[in-house]
Amino acid sequence: MKYTEKISNKLNELLTKNYDSEAGYKLASENVKNNTLKEYFNARAKERYDFGHQLKNEIKVYGETPDKETSLAGDAHRVWMNVKSTLSNDSEEAILEETIRGEKMAIEEYNNILEEPNLPPTTESILKVQRDHIKSALEEVKAFEIMA
Repeated sequence: MKYTEKISNKLNELLTKNYDSEAGYKLASENVKNNTLKEYFNARAKERYDFGHQLKNEIKVYGETPDKETSLAGDAHRVWMNVKSTLSNDSEEAILEETIRGEKMAIEEYNNILEEPNLPPTTESILKVQRDHIKSALEEVKAFEIMA
């Protein structure tokens, strides 16, 4: 497998995770009553949408085809979030906990790709900026959890 194909495959996995995150944030927004949380989740969904476009463009630079769908695991996670929020007495807190878990996983996934040797500077820059935004989002959602 060519190096560009290997990197594209990893970027496609990350792209799919961003699709999953975008859809998860939209679902979270629909399942909370607090307007501040709704705005937060909608902003995160838009951010992940933008991340997806950046990753798609980077994949195309490598001459590969970007994936276009969410993952089965992400679909299952959203179903679980929906069920959990429906059954939980404190659904906003449950959603915040799931968001924190998801953001921690996303940071790990970005870090794994960033450990790739010989990563082109443009790709590395995009991934670092996106990862750092996710880190900031994680801190914000932790603050919401404390207030909940």
